[in-house]
Amino acid sequence: MSTQLHQDQMRVTSIPYCSSKMVIFSGVPLEKNSYKTNSGKYYVTIKANPDEIPVQPTLGQHWSVKGLRSIEEMETGDYMMQQHTYESPEHIECSLPETGEQLIRFIAKEADFKGIGESKARALWKLLGKNFHSTVKKDTPDSRGRLRNVLSEDSVNALFAGYAKYKNLAYCNWMTDHKIPASIQQRLLKHHGEDSIEAIKQNPYVLIGFGMSFSDIDILVKEDRFEVTDCDHRRLSAALEASIRKEIEKGHTYTTQAILRPYLTKLLKDKELVAKAFKAGHDKAQYILNPDTGTYHPTAQLLMENVVARRLRAVACLNNLYDNDANAAFVSAVSELPYGLNEKQFEAVTTCLDHAASCITGGAGTGKTTVLRTVLRTYHQMGFEIHAVALSGRAALRLHESIGFSTSTIAALLRDGPVEPNLRQPKHLLVIDEASMIDLPTMYQLVNHIHQSVRIIFTGDPDQLPPIGCGKVLADIVDSRVIANTKLKIVERQEESTGIPEYSLLINDGIVPNKLSTGAIHFHETAKSDIAKVCCGLYKQSPESSRIMAPTKALVAEINKLTQEDVNSNGSMLEFELHGEQFYQNLRLNDAILFTQNHYDKGVQNGSLGTLTSVEASGDIYGEVTLDTKDRVEITQSLLDCMGLGYAITLHKAQGSQFPRVIIALQKGKIVDKAWLYTAITRAELEIHIVGSSDDFRDITTTDSNSHKRNSYLVELLRQN
Repeated sequence: MSTQLHQDQMRVTSIPYCSSKMVIFSGVPLEKNSYKTNSGKYYVTIKANPDEIPVQPTLGQHWSVKGLRSIEEMETGDYMMQQHTYESPEHIECSLPETGEQLIRFIAKEADFKGIGESKARALWKLLGKNFHSTVKKDTPDSRGRLRNVLSEDSVNALFAGYAKYKNLAYCNWMTDHKIPASIQQRLLKHHGEDSIEAIKQNPYVLIGFGMSFSDIDILVKEDRFEVTDCDHRRLSAALEASIRKEIEKGHTYTTQAILRPYLTKLLKDKELVAKAFKAGHDKAQYILNPDTGTYHPTAQLLMENVVARRLRAVACLNNLYDNDANAAFVSAVSELPYGLNEKQFEAVTTCLDHAASCITGGAGTGKTTVLRTVLRTYHQMGFEIHAVALSGRAALRLHESIGFSTSTIAALLRDGPVEPNLRQPKHLLVIDEASMIDLPTMYQLVNHIHQSVRIIFTGDPDQLPPIGCGKVLADIVDSRVIANTKLKIVERQEESTGIPEYSLLINDGIVPNKLSTGAIHFHETAKSDIAKVCCGLYKQSPESSRIMAPTKALVAEINKLTQEDVNSNGSMLEFELHGEQFYQNLRLNDAILFTQNHYDKGVQNGSLGTLTSVEASGDIYGEVTLDTKDRVEITQSLLDCMGLGYAITLHKAQGSQFPRVIIALQKGKIVDKAWLYTAITRAELEIHIVGSSDDFRDITTTDSNSHKRNSYLVELLRQN
């Protein structure tokens, strides 16, 4: 094999591999100034990160590539053929075939030109010839009139839609040349269209709003000699915006000048520039400065908070709804219960029936499920359609098992039509379970998805970890006291109890239990260096019922590696062949699997858990995962990218789920505080094993949590009249 700097032009003939991390595509070379292929003695293969190429490759596209090229002799049947491979080339460009046979074949094969086969494509070329591009570039009545001579109205629409994707190629190629990632290009083009390059030239820091980092834009500005000085107000405003975004990523919905100053100093490296940045950014549309408090509010977050607060306040005003019909339905629902309600549970049910918006909160074992089941049976008898949702598929399944009504994920509800009254069903109730996990953007989507007459019940525990996204909706609702909330507490310990609810309550109150091991809770004093090994050993004792919770991705990876080696080292590996190369994932038959991205079309969410139940490859299918919900998912290239071992998971991935037996890897650090430990303990149904240092355990339990110290303006807006 030899390696040299070279360039090639090719027509794409195959795309053997495509994921979010790598794309591999091959094709036949093109002679310069001609669309006639050469003698066919070699073919070109490109391997690249999808973010480093202008568009996703498609059969028939023409590509120019320049960079280091490796040449390898490949045996093909009775003769030898060269493979020219470019890996992460320095320059790459895509173009639509310009004329004749190549363009006809491209349109006929490209899925974006839906319904236009070879005969229609050929008729198009015969009609338009070299005027093809000028005719299709702009959707005008005149262009449509000409196209209707050979195409139906649907095919005309498909042609314009397909061509729109490719008319942006020149802009994509320019941006790729300037090292702007493809994902950012697409967001920019969607917003600015044909003005994208001009928008960048006028202000390269506009890319901040589309996901590019400040430091990367600084490099772009210097390398490509944009006319922007260090003290340019565009640069300074962008630095302030980037600093505010850092705080939003931490979960805050607003921030202060004091918090922003260190970020700005790191970006600008000059105190005078930092002072100028605060002044430069006051009138920008991306954020609003509250002059009374000196706080910076990103416009998007402030808009969402205002909308959510306004909608919730409007629903909260509807009360005194507990009438004779509600009472009759409640009496009927209670008569069907195999047990009576205690006083607090009775209060919770009547509160939910008396108010259009209400909360049922409390820790594990306080009876939230009992109350919710009774409330929903009452509402059902009153003729309400019940929409019960949770954030994850596993949580939605557990909710269904608890209440006996159909449930769905929030994502599934949002994909369906709006929830609103109609002649068939005028009354609706939305139930949001595990509401502590709901972030501000999700709540914003929900209130915009439901009619203002829809009643709402939140259930959850505001003392658990806040959501991954920004805001802390449930905690703010409870703190505001605007919406009726019944907080349930443990009445007494039952003899058959695991002791888990009582133990978790002590932790939440900052009290170290007298006995770290008690009932079904087992504390394992362990040195930090041995935590992974001990967790692995405990998992091995009962693999079918166990899940390990760990605070960091590094510790999760270490435990997963050890556990796979210990419990499933001989399982058949997930492997497959693409383009003559052998690929494999370090996943084995019967491994516990975690998905880390949303693929709603396949029934998979970020956090979905399952078991690898097949590694038999067939065509584009590489095996099968059986989810914890019992659904089966075929493994495709897109899913391969987001699959990992799931013996151990981070606590955020476990929120909303419960497992019979939970093993907690307790390792002191920034992430682990009282709320983290409390939440981890409440994930267990029957048995807990805590692995770590008792000194760390005591420090974590007695130190105030940082988890609920998020800056959130929603609570203030809810309290406004």
